[in-house]
Formats: sequence, C-alpha cells, structure tokens
Amino acid sequence: MDRIDRAIIDELAADARLTNTELADRVGLTPAPCLRRVRRLEQDGVITGYHARVDPVSAGRGFEVIVNVDLATKDRATVSRFEALVAAYPEVVEFRRMFGLPDYFLRVATADLESFERFVTHTLEDTPGIGRVDSHLTMKTIKSRA
Repeated sequence: MDRIDRAIIDELAADARLTNTELADRVGLTPAPCLRRVRRLEQDGVITGYHARVDPVSAGRGFEVIVNVDLATKDRATVSRFEALVAAYPEVVEFRRMFGLPDYFLRVATADLESFERFVTHTLEDTPGIGRVDSHLTMKTIKSRA
C-alpha cells in the first residue's frame, strides 16, 4: 500500500458514499485508476465492507454500557459455549476476548437503563460459565470510530 491507497481508505472511512469521481478528485487520481485501486483494495481484503452509521437513539440503542465479564471456569467447552451464546445476543454490539483480566469485554447497547438491567439480569447473568459481571457507564465519549 502506498500513500494513495491510504488516502483512498481514509476518504472512504470518512464517507463511504463518495462517488468514484469524487473519491478520485480527493486523492488526486483520474476515475479509472482510482476505481482499479478501490477494487484491488476490496479483493485484497483491505476494504472489508461499507456501512451506514445509524443514530443509536433513533434505533432504540442509545444507552450503551461497557461490561467486563470473567468466567468461573475456562475449559474449552465452557469458553466455546459462552462465546457462541453471547455473540448471538443482539444487545451485544462488540465482544472481545482479552488477554489477562477481564476475560471478556462487551459493549452493550439498549434503549435505556431499565432494558439494560433486564438484559443483564435475565439474559447475561443466566449465561452458563459466568463468574463475574462488572458494568461501566460512559460519562462522555471523547473519540469513536463508529
């Protein structure tokens, strides 16, 4: 990747709805070579998709909580089952297994505090294998890629 490829990636990350002509103008290319580069970046797996940014409040997901989860036991079967179950919960919008503690980092998005409490109490804490759940409310988002 050269500086033009990086410029293409930056421009598309900021606005994936750019036309090829607009993108080409912004990165200093003519449309044909710009389109070839975009297609190559897609084929090489550098660009993995195009997404719409959705207002979380309008979508009923305006209440976001960071949740740390530690497992009670960490055998392969428990880990696999836990990961499959939690990944399927629609409230979980980001799910990472961590080195060290906590075992997992979740970003959970619900409509409000009450729906978050219901999710934790009736869904998350009932998930087999959980030893500890620790929730953190965000005071202020300083920077977000999404």
